Amino acid sequence: MSAIKETHFNLPGQSKFYKGKVRDVYTIADHLLVMVVTDRISAFDVVLPEPIPFKGQVLNQIAAKFLRATQDIVPNWILDVPDPNVTIGKICEPFKVEMVIRGYLAGHAWREYQSGRRSVCGVILPEGLKENDKLPFPIITPTTKASIGHDEDISREEIINRNIVAEQDYNLLEKYTHALFQRGTEMASDQGLILVDTKYEFGKVNGRIHLIDEIHTPDSSRYFYQDGYQERQDKNEPQKQLSKEFVRKWLIDNGFQGKEDQQIPEMSPEFVRSISERYIELYEQITGDKFIKHEYFNALNRVENNIIEALKRLS
Repeated sequence: MSAIKETHFNLPGQSKFYKGKVRDVYTIADHLLVMVVTDRISAFDVVLPEPIPFKGQVLNQIAAKFLRATQDIVPNWILDVPDPNVTIGKICEPFKVEMVIRGYLAGHAWREYQSGRRSVCGVILPEGLKENDKLPFPIITPTTKASIGHDEDISREEIINRNIVAEQDYNLLEKYTHALFQRGTEMASDQGLILVDTKYEFGKVNGRIHLIDEIHTPDSSRYFYQDGYQERQDKNEPQKQLSKEFVRKWLIDNGFQGKEDQQIPEMSPEFVRSISERYIELYEQITGDKFIKHEYFNALNRVENNIIEALKRLS
């Protein structure tokens, strides 16, 4: 199976290029962003050696669906989705925080709680909670956006006191985050899922706050299955979840957690295929839509031509 591992386009009006962990981002005439979601996959802040066929299409199309479904809550950066792997949108000046919101005690928040802490990012949590318990109400636990290294937890008070985000803007970010999470929760419930936690990124263009990047994908969100959730909690059993946690687990089981001197385990063609199939399952479960594979024959030509045609329409 082929995959889109990287791109090297020279697009009309191109002024900058940035290669992220999984996305290749082209700046056009300093006012448009072309985001190509490749099939690269990362875990523990490391890009794994083998790309995953159709992963980029899965993530791009999930994000596009949810961005369209939430544009009545807050404007977003998208102008066009001209290709299964591509989104084109407005350049926004990003806020230097990520708005993480949690409805359940899982992942990082659970690890903090388990270690004895009862305050996460300045939010006080009650005693007596178990892993994956529903929280009394959704909580926002922001993180800084680190240019280098890992993001770090930060409280609302620190964000405002350090003037990372002005208080008036931060109040709006909180309002939008709660409303987006509520919409995502409702859409997940329609598919028999629980939206456990997720993150949102925001920016400004012409003085107005916009939702940027991607939302509600299995790379940035954690989902549980509704069916059997309470029974599993009552029996202290792990929850069935939809996220890329299965990739992290495979790496850990094979002795890799992103630490220095650790060797990334070999990814066999069978394992790569199984990850691809899992991502397609995630797509269909989260969206309720049948996944349509766009073939990889001349995929880079297809992507480039679709971008060029879209740029003509947007110029």
